[in-house]
Amino acid sequence: MRAGQPFFRFDWLADNVDQIARRMGEQFYITLIAIVAGFIISFGLALLVRRYPRLAGPFVGIAGVLYAIPSIAAFVLLIPITHLTLWTAEIVLTSYTLVVLVRNMIAGFQAVPAEVLEAADGMGYTNAQRLWRVELPIALPIIIAGVRIAAVTTMGLVTIAALIGSGGLGYLIVNLGIVRQFPTATITGVVLVVGASALVDWALVVLQRRLTPWSQAQGA
Repeated sequence: MRAGQPFFRFDWLADNVDQIARRMGEQFYITLIAIVAGFIISFGLALLVRRYPRLAGPFVGIAGVLYAIPSIAAFVLLIPITHLTLWTAEIVLTSYTLVVLVRNMIAGFQAVPAEVLEAADGMGYTNAQRLWRVELPIALPIIIAGVRIAAVTTMGLVTIAALIGSGGLGYLIVNLGIVRQFPTATITGVVLVVGASALVDWALVVLQRRLTPWSQAQGA
């Protein structure tokens, strides 16, 4: 922060609305890709565990190991392969979602009562029909809870991707705020990340209520 410079410059905020909106859009875009990719991978792994329960431990363990790798170290390892591209950020961010999504999806399927499965089999449901009509609806609240945690966590982690030039609100926090010692940009970026995380969490809560109205009725 330069001498004589106000701590927060509202004039900069007004003059850079377009840039801030663009960085916000990048933040949501990068987060969405990581969550969708993590969801697809985790759902596939959960289906394998559904068929082969012994795989649960190894899958959860591998996801935990990936999450334990520091983000900076992961970037350094990937840059020689994927270079300074969005791919580098997305691979790291997606791997971090797995520790939550894999665990919750497996737990969701395991929470389906055995008598419910037996009743579905007795009604003549095929394996696919039992999955989509019985197991998935029951597991959905736990699955969406995992998506909420992963989405909020990823929204915050996306800011680190600015270190490799992937944009997002991290550009305001790191490139403009910290590197150039401009606190206005840092504060703006932090506030918007917190606000975006809260917005995503609220949207997923609404989605869960729409998809599982029976769970709300039971809790009433």
